[in-house]
Amino acid sequence: MNKTNRAVICVGELLIDFYCTDIDVNLIEGNHFLKKAGGAPANVAAAISKLGGEASLIGKVGNDPFGLFLIETIKEVGVDTSMIVTDDLAPTTLAFVSLQANGERDFVFNRGADRNLTEDNLYLDRLSGAKIIHFGSATAFLENPFKTTYLKAMEFAQNRGIFLSFDPNFRHDLWKNRVAEFISLARKGISMADFVKVSEVELELITGKMDKYDGIAMLHHLGAKIVAVTLGWEGTLLSNGSGMSVINSVEVNSIDSTGAGDAFVGAALFQFANLESYDTILSDFSKLKEIILFANKVGAVVCTKVGAISSLPNEEDIYKI
Repeated sequence: MNKTNRAVICVGELLIDFYCTDIDVNLIEGNHFLKKAGGAPANVAAAISKLGGEASLIGKVGNDPFGLFLIETIKEVGVDTSMIVTDDLAPTTLAFVSLQANGERDFVFNRGADRNLTEDNLYLDRLSGAKIIHFGSATAFLENPFKTTYLKAMEFAQNRGIFLSFDPNFRHDLWKNRVAEFISLARKGISMADFVKVSEVELELITGKMDKYDGIAMLHHLGAKIVAVTLGWEGTLLSNGSGMSVINSVEVNSIDSTGAGDAFVGAALFQFANLESYDTILSDFSKLKEIILFANKVGAVVCTKVGAISSLPNEEDIYKI
């Protein structure tokens, strides 16, 4: 299979995460920050590239040092950045985070250029040639024009029969009093998706079901063909509508789980893109389980180091586990 037919295009935010390195302080008291490339779709694209796949990213950053840093960071791991647009009028989006001893986060989100992605920035001719298009909605659904652009891109993929991956990526800090709106938009995305990855918390939030199996049934009813519910160290609850099983993870010394879910998604999409036909994973549950076991291992390895992109493994590393 040639590389073009393996192409995965990720659509969504690319931003800077500033992590406060001071111990047990809020952002008022914090003085020291570590700059890291962030954004769930960017992490997914980087994971695919590190594993040896072909990934591109569509997004928008400011025409400033932070935006250039982001582009260079993901380019260094092999992601095609030719569809990332720089905005002369808005700065790169920034997030500031500190972690306190009680587990509470102090979070400030400075929204910038990523929200300005328009339909004219979508490169529809290249989207139509993708084998998989991935959407990770942490910020995309917050406001227009990005929200409308995002939904248009999803509809574009669905109408052309392109395999569509969707990760709702709920962040309470971002949605606060707009949770009902998030649920409605997430359900719309799920209705168009072939592959949906959610956490346990997101599954309950989106479906309103306390029982995970009832929640998965609802996601299938909405339209999702394959559902993966990440369970942390317990693994992944997987369903393709005909088979369902918990796929165990591997035991690691976890240091930082940031980006583990994105790495999991990237690893799954990397393998999906290598299939001759997606009917394989819809009809052969054992094959799908093999793919998700591999993805679990990639997600676990990312937890052993600090930094979502810098901790991503290559394919050979995973087969040694």
